[in-house]
Amino acid sequence: MTRRVLALCGVFALWAPCVATVGAQAPVVTPGNDYALAPNWLCRPGRSDACAVDLATTVIAANGTLTREAWTANPDAPIDCFYVYPTVSRDTTPNSDMIPGPEERGVIREQFARFASQCKLYAPLYRQISIPALFKALSGAPVPMDRVLAYTDVRDAWRFYLEHDNNGRGVVLIGHSQGAGVLTQLLHDEIDGKPAQARLVSALLMGTNLPVPQGKDVGGALSHIPLCHTATQTGCVITYVSFRAESPPPLNTKFGRVAAPGMVAGCVNPAAPGGGSGALQSYFATGGGASAGNLFDIRNAWLTPPQPIPTPFVSVPGLLTAECVSSDAGSYLAITVHPDPTGPRTKTLAGDVVIAGQVKSDWGLHLIDMSAAMGNLVGIVGTQSRAFMAARGK
Repeated sequence: MTRRVLALCGVFALWAPCVATVGAQAPVVTPGNDYALAPNWLCRPGRSDACAVDLATTVIAANGTLTREAWTANPDAPIDCFYVYPTVSRDTTPNSDMIPGPEERGVIREQFARFASQCKLYAPLYRQISIPALFKALSGAPVPMDRVLAYTDVRDAWRFYLEHDNNGRGVVLIGHSQGAGVLTQLLHDEIDGKPAQARLVSALLMGTNLPVPQGKDVGGALSHIPLCHTATQTGCVITYVSFRAESPPPLNTKFGRVAAPGMVAGCVNPAAPGGGSGALQSYFATGGGASAGNLFDIRNAWLTPPQPIPTPFVSVPGLLTAECVSSDAGSYLAITVHPDPTGPRTKTLAGDVVIAGQVKSDWGLHLIDMSAAMGNLVGIVGTQSRAFMAARGK
């Protein structure tokens, strides 16, 4: 397993360039998690847990008018959603522990809890590669990290879910960054071309470079699961990495390109799966970026003059559009800001990775890959759920 995961990590691109461990060294055997234990899950149906949070939203119109948008979960949702969170752990060890911190709970609120309007939520804790370990790797001083452990934790949680919880229901896999990379491997190993594929409503894999042959939608990382082309298509993948339209991936980009010959990074626009441009329905956390464990501050000045936002989320209809672009720069979701020059609403968008005061253009809008399109993604899952159930005669 160790050699196989290391061989594939460059293809599946968990979140950044693969850092190899010493191949001659015997892998350390770490005991697996028991996913029958409730504390090993951040979210499960019927509990008051990380997914039971306030998702009320202040909608800011272009003229500055504020409207409160309520939100409710659907306790009778006909399908499930299985989520693997991105790199958020601030544990000082290379792999995180199994004790959730505010960063794990925060990213659930920002990236996953809203899907409860369409599906029943499952989110396992896993011993992911931590932010300190990632930074050391990116600085050229990598520490030993166990990618196999991160993957096998999620695989074990998935197998437990299938055996004890699924009961033949349709399921959507949702992941971002490291989580999307882990789910790509899970799809490859456990679902693609196997009996479990019949239960796949879709997979939402954001912030990862999913290889597909140029001009095709299947045959790269996955042999039997294609990219989605409509919101009603099921058994398919929605994937993208986002950049500002005016700032495409640079030569040193971490996202938007794959190294394998003849392959490109898959891109499906959640605002227009069939192609072209579409309006993004964004939901941004008003207190900063939980998706980065609050390591990066992505708060925005939503109005001028400033007004307090009384809800944990804000939406800015009409401000953003997106379109998949394939060029020499890469294959990516290009996001355009459409400000009202005379209105009081923000005319800019925060979301760049900034380190030591410098914008890291090679990361694009990685921090807000999901937030910028959250309403579109939730809507697609709802549409796919209805199509999936209709195909089953329900």
